[in-house]
Amino acid sequence: KLAGRSFHNGRFVQRLREAAGSVSNVTLVEGTVRHFVDAQGELWEEQQGGKGTSTSGKSGHGSQICGVCYKQKGSEALVTVKADLTIVCDGMYSGLRKSLVPDPKIELPSFFVGLLMEHTALPFPNHGHVVLADPSPILFYPISSTETRCLIDIKRPKLPRVATGELAAYLRDHVAPQVPADLKAAFLEAVEQGRYRSMQNKLMPAEVFTCDGALMLGDAFNMRHPLTGGGMTVALHDSKLLCDMLSHLKSFEHKRSTTLATKAFHTERKPWAATINTLANALYKVFCRTGEEWNEEMQSACFDYLSLGGVYSQGPISLLGGLNPRPFVLVAHFFMVALYGIGRLLKPFPTPRGVVIGWQLLMGACAIILPIIRAEGIVAVFAPYLSRKPQVPLESGVHKKTN
Repeated sequence: KLAGRSFHNGRFVQRLREAAGSVSNVTLVEGTVRHFVDAQGELWEEQQGGKGTSTSGKSGHGSQICGVCYKQKGSEALVTVKADLTIVCDGMYSGLRKSLVPDPKIELPSFFVGLLMEHTALPFPNHGHVVLADPSPILFYPISSTETRCLIDIKRPKLPRVATGELAAYLRDHVAPQVPADLKAAFLEAVEQGRYRSMQNKLMPAEVFTCDGALMLGDAFNMRHPLTGGGMTVALHDSKLLCDMLSHLKSFEHKRSTTLATKAFHTERKPWAATINTLANALYKVFCRTGEEWNEEMQSACFDYLSLGGVYSQGPISLLGGLNPRPFVLVAHFFMVALYGIGRLLKPFPTPRGVVIGWQLLMGACAIILPIIRAEGIVAVFAPYLSRKPQVPLESGVHKKTN
């Protein structure tokens, strides 16, 4: 039987590191990578202008990446280490991303502020909760038998300052009144304790690129709104896909062979990852209040649609969990929600007001999901094998289109 789990993400990542470190041929080193190096151990970025090869037409000379230069923790000395394959996965604040993708398209929609609430009984035990607050949602979900994580989405250009008490005042005065009554006391107690964790939410479609000797994974490569917790789902799926592509290689010594073995990575991951990304970004926009009637109707229709049960709940939940990551299924359910909301507005018989709000709801739904799909790439999402393939540079510097 399939079941969901929620937990401390930091502890989960640490356990993954420990599991990797327990393998006999793995050495863990903690440090900060400064830049890539070439075959001579020189700064790769300066030599080649910091560009791999991407479908956007921006390309360098196809120079091979042969390792990195890093500063080890507790030391100021720079260490150069050579590697046949370098996998970049240094997170949302990646310092290496621009070396491979010169112009990443990053959006900054909001901030998440996290609180830890202890010994709190949720209205529905062992379930996640979404509160449709004004202007953006609040999440509550258990992460242990005694702890509940609260994530407050703050839709502002800048996060209220912690040091001046501005953030605490915002949470007390603006957020707390919208928290369910059963959780308000625990929420205010967590606010008073002042143990805040905050992060900038970022959106970034994956940019197709190839570069001999380097690959990119995780938030360094592709980001979506964390509302649905889809980041780790995509990262683990991408890791498994990449492992399968590399498994038949005896070694990574010949970098061109490695590049050719993984040339289909972007094509094969796209429908799967784009479904998770589109769902997260679209749900966030639906759950953000705009003050317009059609938006209120869309939010209400979304929850009532899920409440119908059967295929109306199983389909969206399977999309959320990454169990049925098919773009057509996502788009079908999204517009079924919109049509469900429109149908309610037209019952028991159409009125001018119902027709107007219904039309606005349909146009609003299109305005939400179509730009997200366009950013992911319409052909790449729905017909990946017809999409433009990445350019693989020949070792002489000439670029060759892959089949």
